[in-house]
Amino acid sequence: MLTSEQIKEVAKKCGADLVGIGDPNRFEGVCKEQDPRYIAPAAKSVIGLGFRVLRGSLRGIEEGTHFYQYPTMSVAHIDEVHAPLTLRRLACFLEDNGYEGVVQRSVPDRRPASDPGTNPERGPIAKLAYAEPVAPGKPAPDVLMDFRLGAYICGLGEIGLGGFFLTPQYGPLQRFAFILTDATLEPDDIYAGPQLCDRCGECIAACPGKAISETETVELRAGDSRIEHARLDEWQCTAYYMGANASTNPFLAPDAFKDIPDGDKIARGEKRLTEEEVKTLRPILNNAYCGMSFGYSASICGRACYRQCLIHLEEKDILTSKFKSPFRTKPPWSLGK
Repeated sequence: MLTSEQIKEVAKKCGADLVGIGDPNRFEGVCKEQDPRYIAPAAKSVIGLGFRVLRGSLRGIEEGTHFYQYPTMSVAHIDEVHAPLTLRRLACFLEDNGYEGVVQRSVPDRRPASDPGTNPERGPIAKLAYAEPVAPGKPAPDVLMDFRLGAYICGLGEIGLGGFFLTPQYGPLQRFAFILTDATLEPDDIYAGPQLCDRCGECIAACPGKAISETETVELRAGDSRIEHARLDEWQCTAYYMGANASTNPFLAPDAFKDIPDGDKIARGEKRLTEEEVKTLRPILNNAYCGMSFGYSASICGRACYRQCLIHLEEKDILTSKFKSPFRTKPPWSLGK
């Protein structure tokens, strides 16, 4: 019989930086369309794998001198190369020992048709025009699990005010993948501290497009847990993730928005954008600094919310991953447009 300790050891040898084990029943209360128990009904364990985002991959954006490495090495490479390979190796180990390994890699280009949002990191999102349950009581495919909740039920950390996941090792700097398995493994406890997010609101203030709400919240359910975080306007985030704020985008020509209504307000991050307006801006922004491999968007904002959160957590000296120098050593740059 496999043990949790064996799985964690093998997972780290395969390339994971973080490993947690969760009980699938902790997903009780999650909507059917996000409940992985419908994907693997016989699963007795959820294996959560975390992959660290290199702090150094954000250095060029922090300095305003190099924007390529973060979206390629810390988004596309992890989700499309490193995590899938690690998933396969660990799933092979499980199946070599007689247990099924149902891999759950990131699916950044998929959304249910009923979901009005998008993925700021990805180009055009595919939405199924029609899907129906294959049997009574089942949700319509594709069931897409919420990776933040998956990491939470595997005991890897907490969901902060900004809506992104925090771990005690790396703060906001990691990405996740999962395996559902019929192997019975001892689950880790839900993370209970030390508390990482003190709801300081610095992540909200750091967004160049004000995409994270100061007043509206969203509640997530997972078993007995109720998790509240600020609402993210994903379409607003998309535009400013790609660099719609002229003061933080050195690649945006001064007249880039001259033919766009309220272009000056958009460039200052002062306009609330509709889905259609964002779709109009996307090719302009992509032309200013083209996207990455696998269809990922360039992150011109450099995840300003993540960076500010990281700075705050390092100042509190709460993370177990330590560095010789602070991440931010001078005031953040701005073009002043």
